[in-house]
Amino acid sequence: KSLKSAYKLVKKYHSFAPKASLLVNGYHPLHKMFEDEIATLNGFEEGLVVGSGFLANLALIEALVRKEDELFIDSEYHASGILASKLVERVRTFKHNCAEDLEEKLKKSQAKRKIIAIEGVYSMSGDIAARELFELVNQYNVLLIVDEAHSSGTLGEKLLGIFDYYNLPILPNYIKMGTLGKAYGSYGAYILCDSTIKDFLINRGKPIIYSTAPSVFDIALALVNLRYIQKKGIILHKKVQKRKKIIEKVLGIKRESLIVPISQPSNKRAKELQFSLHKKGFLVGAIRQPTVAEPIIRLIPRLGVKRSRLKEALELLKWSNGRN
Repeated sequence: KSLKSAYKLVKKYHSFAPKASLLVNGYHPLHKMFEDEIATLNGFEEGLVVGSGFLANLALIEALVRKEDELFIDSEYHASGILASKLVERVRTFKHNCAEDLEEKLKKSQAKRKIIAIEGVYSMSGDIAARELFELVNQYNVLLIVDEAHSSGTLGEKLLGIFDYYNLPILPNYIKMGTLGKAYGSYGAYILCDSTIKDFLINRGKPIIYSTAPSVFDIALALVNLRYIQKKGIILHKKVQKRKKIIEKVLGIKRESLIVPISQPSNKRAKELQFSLHKKGFLVGAIRQPTVAEPIIRLIPRLGVKRSRLKEALELLKWSNGRN
């Protein structure tokens, strides 16, 4: 249904390929439609489509962190942000999700402007950004970048992510970015911010200026799925909560996100367990060193999977881990 609806949206226009970058002639009416809808839903002034989450992080950090600024980035921030941080002069990494360590570093900084980069939900650990981090942002009046790749569409009463989860009002110094390849079932990414920051990114963000605009069909598909999530939000939120309860009941692990990391003794064991589960019809991630400090099996309970199958997968993981 989503594919057909997206196709109908694209068919309304004579042009259906981006052809060039957003600044040249790649900006399509569907790009604008998606930007406006996702920005309004999230309470931001402006939206901006980007080719991928990797490019979005690269554009934000490379363009926004100027010579006299200082970037404070979580030690477990996505690799795209860590890579981008190598392009700027002044960078401080703070302990994962630790407001105390971040505040200590903020106090010592002599930078004219400070920028903090965190994730709403961290992709490997499934940790949710600590509420205290947002309090520091307001206290020290810094610019905040939040990567919501794993929290948009899964977290909060309206499934809008970390700002929704904490019921935080959107301020001009907040920037949200996320992928369209997860909850929104497509490909590409978006950045939400105020109009001044958007104008700056369009004119200074090299990954935006020098990349072909996102696929029109992919943006149409993301728009269809965004509307679906909002229309069915109450039902989907209940499904998310039920899956968390199942995880807690079977594994004894209480989770606020839908990412469940299960430690493994070695890379070899993680691959073996992944293969064993795959043979039984379960697709789980075997995340190994050096990507993570210790190997994990990463379980993400999709809403399209029946609860009975989720219980079966969890029981297998519980039994397998008991043998380690």
